[in-house]
Amino acid sequence: MSYAHVAVDCPSYSPFCYAIPAHLKVDVGQAIWVPFGPRTVQGIVVRLSEAPSVDVVKEIVDVTTGYPLLSPTQIQLAQWISRHYLSPLFDAIALMLPPGFERKLATYLRLSGDQSNLSSLTPDQAHVFHFVEEKRRVSLKELERKFGVSKARRITDRLANLSLVVRFSELQKARVKPKVIPYIKLIASKDNIAAEIARLKKTRAYKQVALLQFLTEHPEPLPISEVRKRVSCSLKTVKVLEARHLFSVELVNVRRDPLSHFDIKPMSPPLLTSSQEVARSIIEHNWGKSPVFLLFGVTGSGKTEIYLRTLAKIVTEGKRGICLVPEIALTAQTVERFASRFPGQVAVLHSALSLGEQFDEWQRIKEGECDVVIGPRSALFAPQPNLGLIIIDEEHEWTYKQEDKSPRYHARDVAVKLAELSGATVILGSATPDVDSFHRAQLGQYQLVELKERITPHGYSPLPEVNIVDLKEELKVGNTSMFSRSLLSAMREALVQGEQIILFLNRRGTATFIQCRRCGFVFRCPRCSIALTYHSMERKLVCHRCHYALPIPRNCPNCLGSRLRFLGIGTQRVEDEVKRFFPKATVLRWDRDVITKKYAHEELLRTFRERKADILIGTQMIAKGLDLPWVTLAGIINADTGLNFPDFRAGERTFQLLCQVAGRAGRGVKAGRVIVQTYSPENYAVRAAAKHDYVGFYNQEINYRQQYSYPPFSRFIRLVYTHTNGKLCQEEADRVSSLLLEKKREKMPDWNLIGPIPAFASRVRGRYRWQIIIRGSNPAQALLNITLPQGWTVDVDPVGMV
Repeated sequence: MSYAHVAVDCPSYSPFCYAIPAHLKVDVGQAIWVPFGPRTVQGIVVRLSEAPSVDVVKEIVDVTTGYPLLSPTQIQLAQWISRHYLSPLFDAIALMLPPGFERKLATYLRLSGDQSNLSSLTPDQAHVFHFVEEKRRVSLKELERKFGVSKARRITDRLANLSLVVRFSELQKARVKPKVIPYIKLIASKDNIAAEIARLKKTRAYKQVALLQFLTEHPEPLPISEVRKRVSCSLKTVKVLEARHLFSVELVNVRRDPLSHFDIKPMSPPLLTSSQEVARSIIEHNWGKSPVFLLFGVTGSGKTEIYLRTLAKIVTEGKRGICLVPEIALTAQTVERFASRFPGQVAVLHSALSLGEQFDEWQRIKEGECDVVIGPRSALFAPQPNLGLIIIDEEHEWTYKQEDKSPRYHARDVAVKLAELSGATVILGSATPDVDSFHRAQLGQYQLVELKERITPHGYSPLPEVNIVDLKEELKVGNTSMFSRSLLSAMREALVQGEQIILFLNRRGTATFIQCRRCGFVFRCPRCSIALTYHSMERKLVCHRCHYALPIPRNCPNCLGSRLRFLGIGTQRVEDEVKRFFPKATVLRWDRDVITKKYAHEELLRTFRERKADILIGTQMIAKGLDLPWVTLAGIINADTGLNFPDFRAGERTFQLLCQVAGRAGRGVKAGRVIVQTYSPENYAVRAAAKHDYVGFYNQEINYRQQYSYPPFSRFIRLVYTHTNGKLCQEEADRVSSLLLEKKREKMPDWNLIGPIPAFASRVRGRYRWQIIIRGSNPAQALLNITLPQGWTVDVDPVGMV
């Protein structure tokens, strides 16, 4: 007998062993049904063996699919993710499963036909019995919703014991399936149709005549819905003629195309500049020697063209690629560039697509119909066959790290592992590379490729001039506005010249908090440890963590005073002030509060690109690789918003954001200008960003990291415990800390602890949060043989400490 080792949806790091019945054929990567405790659940086969790994094994119930869903490479990758990020194996596998895959066995009830025990029922039991009788069959979930979980289960157990009802299980309906549309196809000869039209005219069946005449004029198969709309006939008319065998109705699979709304025209490759030619030749010369290239190019230097040329090369060799972008908002821009060079060969995958669109794209990719898949980090797990290239654009972005659920993986590190397993090559592109990535390039682990010149429509162009404005000096001369004198002057000049402006502030809302001027009370979220932010459009105070909201109060709840002061600024306040200073300018705002509909990103970006707006105000969304050729002025309202976070990467993030925002200006014919407003003009990150000096910043930052043994000179694991009781939360954090310290004293390993301490956001959604940081060359060894109870999350190689 053979055995299958199966990953089951539970918090286990190892697969479970099951016997394969003789009548079933099971392969690695296949989805199956297995008994798991009292339930029957889905699992994925990760390994086959001739001997069991445990003494007592159960048999597989059945197969879910007759073919493997995952390839051996994907199984290996999932196992590596589980080990590296200390996550349950099934969580890692779930990243790669097709959209809408998960289905469960649902419990149903029907009457048994035996009513001999009806007289012994209580009123509640009789009520449930008659409800099942009326419905004929009903799911246990429906009963639980109607009568309550415990009551429904107690009563159904009693009814089953009395043999009044029968319980049985059925597979839930698939959440998504191929879209099928009925098409009409003529099958009768022209003579027969002409004769039928003549006959119908005599009987005055004018709708049937109109339908047949329309179909003879359009002999190609057409959707019934379109035919009925154009002829204005009923479905009954269609069925009458179908019964006479004049045409047939066939069900046709229709692809739900997420790119159907794009108007993409094919384009020929442009001539490469000398810098691009050198970069391309370095990649070609080292192809196969280096698995990872770090393409370090200033903003606007033509990195995307290098991606396209490299992809074209591997496509001619029968290979395919994946291109990751840091935000869904950037997908449209990237799709347009790639689709114009690879018409009909581009797939897109991201969570903003409908489930049906995701399903169709996944199937199309698996069948090998796409040269390249584009999307955010989840697109890395697309079933792209013959993978030869993985591109990670703006590789420094922390959105490539999944932080909200297990597994908490980083797409960059997973991409490097996937390339190793599949024999592919990785290109990491950025104008401001992650310090860890640049350090690896300095050590020779990545091949460094540089693009030092910016390319504009009229050739090479210098990077935009950056002016730093000290806001302390503005206050000294009496300017209390959020706009410095030089920024206001530059905005006036740009608007007069008919140029576009972007203004950046990485904070939403109108005021960051409201304070009573009489007693000092600050309005805070009752479930989180942060102040509520005022949003003027909604006229509400909103928590940016749990979305709790309340109307604007008139009085302080503490002292009943009415002197409430709105302090701090957000993008809504910037928008209001811009409209006050420049009432004739057309202003757009781009943040999470206004991007609420499908395609909203694309519509807003298209509006600004078509110069239907003069000023674009936004959060970090506008700092991520957008190509806006008419923007000549970039204003950074406050460069200090992220500078003082208790995070060793605060300086790096500030530098990257400032450089990326600055890089949006001057990408067209006209030169650009950047004005950075700050209270910390002497900060090394701000000064380096003003000079576009990445290497200078890196040298200072890497010395600082080495001095304090921060990554890349060590690795971190962040343990966070949450609980509704603050005291119990702290006690559990202290308990685990003591366990770790005891282990350290016994074995003196190469790691140490930071904490336990309250997390920066010490309470979120009503749960208190305490954290422990394990630091060392291999911090995972600290957690060996330690079982963390429910409530703990483990984040390996976190990108933030807050």
